[in-house]
Amino acid sequence: MEPFEDVYDRYFRDVFQFAYSMCGDAHLAEEITQETFFKALQQIDRFRGECSVKSWLFQIARNHYLSRCRKDRHLTSLEDTPELVQTGSVEERLLDRESAMELHRKLHRLPEPYREVFSLRVFGELSFADIGDLFGKSDSWARVTFYRARCKLKEEST
Repeated sequence: MEPFEDVYDRYFRDVFQFAYSMCGDAHLAEEITQETFFKALQQIDRFRGECSVKSWLFQIARNHYLSRCRKDRHLTSLEDTPELVQTGSVEERLLDRESAMELHRKLHRLPEPYREVFSLRVFGELSFADIGDLFGKSDSWARVTFYRARCKLKEEST
């Protein structure tokens, strides 16, 4: 495994974006990201290389976020937002910052596991195999779940 400082430099932005996609709050995403790397450093000897380093970090971030949600007993509430413009694919909309924020809001309305699978694939750029591994499922399950998440987002946009 590469030196931890290199891991931090390489994956900080990805972990932050993933955390932000889960919680929708930049300050909380920052806290989750910091805690993720702190826990990763503490548990570096437990990393066996069964998945990619990025997948491992995302798993730590996900677990920390879910623990925090259980502790707080609530998720961040979302305000009503205008409908997304219906042009282009969901991924293409991410290029437009305003549409991206609206997409994040709509994404937070998706039930699990659709929200998380979509976030891992689009924002985390994980392979379907890595996503399946995170959930203890197959890559086919990840593909189908991602497809259904995209369909749900498109339905909400119409």
